[in-house]
Amino acid sequence: MSNPFSNHFFSYPRKEVHMRKKISLLGATGSIGRQTIDIIHSNPEKFELESFSAGMNINKVREIASVHQPRVVSVMRREDAQSLKTEFPSIQFVHGDEGLLEVAAHTNSDVLVNAVIGSVGLTPTMEAIRVGKTIAIANKETLVAAGDIVMAEARKHNVPILPVDSEHSALFQALNGENVKRVNRLILTASGGSFRELTREDLTRVTVEQALAHPNWSMGNKLTIDSATMMNKGLEVIEAHHLFDMPYDKIDVLLHKESIIHSMVEFEDTSVMAQLGSPDMRVPIQYALTYPDRIQMQNAKPLRLEEIGQLHFEKMDFVRFKALALAYSAGKEGGTMPTAMNAANEIAVGLFLKGTIPFIRIEEMIERIMDAHQTIAHPDLQTILETDSLTRKMVYAMVELII
Repeated sequence: MSNPFSNHFFSYPRKEVHMRKKISLLGATGSIGRQTIDIIHSNPEKFELESFSAGMNINKVREIASVHQPRVVSVMRREDAQSLKTEFPSIQFVHGDEGLLEVAAHTNSDVLVNAVIGSVGLTPTMEAIRVGKTIAIANKETLVAAGDIVMAEARKHNVPILPVDSEHSALFQALNGENVKRVNRLILTASGGSFRELTREDLTRVTVEQALAHPNWSMGNKLTIDSATMMNKGLEVIEAHHLFDMPYDKIDVLLHKESIIHSMVEFEDTSVMAQLGSPDMRVPIQYALTYPDRIQMQNAKPLRLEEIGQLHFEKMDFVRFKALALAYSAGKEGGTMPTAMNAANEIAVGLFLKGTIPFIRIEEMIERIMDAHQTIAHPDLQTILETDSLTRKMVYAMVELII
């Protein structure tokens, strides 16, 4: 078992960068994107926003462009890009899939923060790796859909893949400088999401509004639903497998409702290293941007354990949280199976958010897709993309038959 960037000890190479790190950001108007912007804005001597992408929240695009004056901005629609160009003539505006690639591979930036939702982040990340950018990855789906390919490309170009998710950042910090051959297991903690107290019978009656009411974290809609199904944790298990080159039988999940311990590493001598902190996504985002250094976090609430008093832990119930079991199964099978599982989940979550299917059917549709999928063991990138596209069509066809 070896880390892709060192022989025995877990660390990433220190790369020479500009006096201020120049940041390219995919998904600037989403939850992680907005918090990344906040960190850049709070530390102008450390960071500069070089380029960013957004969808159709054009008012937010105007706000970010006006304050930060990046060189390149990508939006979803051509007409929005043309309109914005008249307002900001000094900025290059691009659009669509090609626009994402332009932002990701922009030559003047040092770091790409991938904060988009879904597998749309895969191809831009590959482009950024090929031009030698450090990748700060908050987009789980990129590694879930094509982790073997992404990590191989990163090794080829000697590019660090720095985790932004709180759980993977915690593991990264706990492993830093450690001999990975002495790891007994990685322990990902899970809050349990919006429905952690409900039975499976209860889940048949839950609403979209209830599902979006996460008890601890402020996240985007898709991520919040994934947390409620526990698929989010399943995606994190697969991501941890790729990030830390760890077999699945050494990756555990522990229910921890307070979200104070973000994850842990247990070593062969029974020592357990944990990273703790208040539930604030800006902390792992900032660490990915400042690594290997740390800087003061602006307007942050320090962790006061005496105020919390107690922390609670429970063994994970794989029957209750079936989506987590499906993710383990997909990860262990490998090949194109995680790609199919991820694509099915993305479409099923979208259908639930629109009110087309009930909550409990999300995992049912994922399981049907996995049962029908013929796994390709060693896919190339084109096969991954084709599997993703075909699976999405299959889910929509399945819905037509069910409804």
